[in-house]
Amino acid sequence: MPAPPLTPNAWLRYDVVSRLLPPDATTILEIGCGQGGFGARLAADHDYLGVEPDGKSYTTAAARLAAVGRGEVRHGMSYDVVEPGRRFDLVCAFEVLEHIEDEQAAVRSWTDSIKPGGHLLISVPAFQERFAKADVFAGHFRRYSPEQMTDLLSRCGLEDVTTVVYGVPLGYVLEHGRNFLLGRRLEAAQAVTPGGASDHFSPAVTAAPAVMEERTAGSGRVLQPKGWMAAVTQGLTAPFRRIQRRFPTRGTGLVARARLPHGG
Repeated sequence: MPAPPLTPNAWLRYDVVSRLLPPDATTILEIGCGQGGFGARLAADHDYLGVEPDGKSYTTAAARLAAVGRGEVRHGMSYDVVEPGRRFDLVCAFEVLEHIEDEQAAVRSWTDSIKPGGHLLISVPAFQERFAKADVFAGHFRRYSPEQMTDLLSRCGLEDVTTVVYGVPLGYVLEHGRNFLLGRRLEAAQAVTPGGASDHFSPAVTAAPAVMEERTAGSGRVLQPKGWMAAVTQGLTAPFRRIQRRFPTRGTGLVARARLPHGG
């Protein structure tokens, strides 16, 4: 069974994620696994558990894990569906933290599921100055610089923080396209004041909590490729994945890995 399709931007992200996976990790918990694009790949070589609160995304992810024949996906929030006290070698949260208003509380809750000496591996949109219409559409509160991410993870008791920025040059083109397309949807819904696609936004324009939750729930289903496009997006992004490795401090997205001390 071939692996499920990834968007072009997800391929850029997975190129970094796959290189930052701790080689000694055998058990993995993924918070907010979406439709299981990464989860199906991680489950192939690990004891994998994914958690997804959005019902539609959960259904897709569960089917994809079933096709792999390994791993498990549970519907709900991690604090409701993961056994209390259960710990993993690696806890992942890809494109999740930017949706959560209390970022420090979220990271601290994730570390509760990490074995001492284990790792947290997360991805987020990079650089607050790039906050724009696609961020508003998806229900983002913020974006992160490497320095901000390092400070946050350190304050939460993690150490040995590694950050890699990705997306040069293709990520810029993809982000511009998302801002244009999703900006049109926002304007049609009168969620923001109509403006040019290059307008910059800040968390001050985010909507009411219920609207933010709705945007977050659906964000993982937006602009997803069909199954037949799996090989197409993989092949088309291959040269750009190689190029971005030369520029680990520039781009549109950020991946960070940190370790929980043995005394943690």
